Amino acid sequence: MSTPDTCCGLVPYFRVQPGKLPEFKALVARFVEQTRSEPKCLYYGFSFDGDVAHCREGYDDAAGILAHLDNVGAILQEALQIAEVLRVEVHGPAAEVDKLREPLAGLKPQFFVLEPGALRR
Repeated sequence: MSTPDTCCGLVPYFRVQPGKLPEFKALVARFVEQTRSEPKCLYYGFSFDGDVAHCREGYDDAAGILAHLDNVGAILQEALQIAEVLRVEVHGPAAEVDKLREPLAGLKPQFFVLEPGALRR
């Protein structure tokens, strides 16, 4: 017996301004701490390749992504003062992705729809 996979991933990439990496990493610690209490968050963390930061994050469903963006909005605005968004991807099953198309349109994400039958444990 399997459970339908409603997991949604938000995949943003940022380029940090020269000399601002330590300041951005301080914001990363705040992002993680602020996210810690979110009940729909499955995983959350940042990885780096030089001045490019990637936030690896997954949520139970589309509502989890929207709740997260509301929760970290103020910190995100601070981050955007020292980093630019290179791209944003949204991954999830069609029904969940469709719930995100309008609310996330301003981020200009690329939407990836998960094929039915995906495995989740």
